[in-house]
This record gives sequence, C-alpha cells and structure tokens, in this order.
Amino acid sequence: MSTKDAYKQKIDAEMELVQAKLAEFKVKAKSLTADVSIKHAKQVVDDLEQKVNTAKAKLKELGEANEDDWEQHKDGVENVWHVLQSALNDTVIMFEKDV
Repeated sequence: MSTKDAYKQKIDAEMELVQAKLAEFKVKAKSLTADVSIKHAKQVVDDLEQKVNTAKAKLKELGEANEDDWEQHKDGVENVWHVLQSALNDTVIMFEKDV
C-alpha cells in the first residue's frame, strides 16, 4: 500500500466517525422543542455538514491525485480536517449542554 493510499484510508476512516456524529446531531436537533434552540442547533448542524462536504471534496481531490503530486493535496486535506475537527468539537460541546 502506498503512503498516499494509507493516508487516504486513515482520513476516510476518521471521516466515517465524523459522519456518524453528524447523523446523531441531526437527530438531536430534530428532537428539540424551543424555537431558538431549534434554529441554533440547525444552524450548527448545517455548518458542520458543510464542513464535512468540503472535507469529502478535498479527499476526493487527494484520491484522484497521482502518486507524484498527491502530497501537494495533503496540506489542503490537513487544513480542512483541522477546521472540521474544531467544528465537531464545538458541536459536541453544544449538544452536551443541550443547546
């Protein structure tokens, strides 16, 4: 397995965990009753979903890169991944406080 494939496989596995958390947050957001809480939760979940989609696009670019220049895409994936992780952590904290 090439270094590129191993890296992509690692990020793909982590992305699955993020997507599972996103699905959990969507369910929690739907179960809220206060209007303000619902709007806030929906906005936070939508923002997280947007970041997941951006990360998926970067991973796709990485996967399509050839072996010689895939590392040029790695920095972009790393940057998007850090933003996604931060958003996920913020969302976890928000839902732990029940919005």
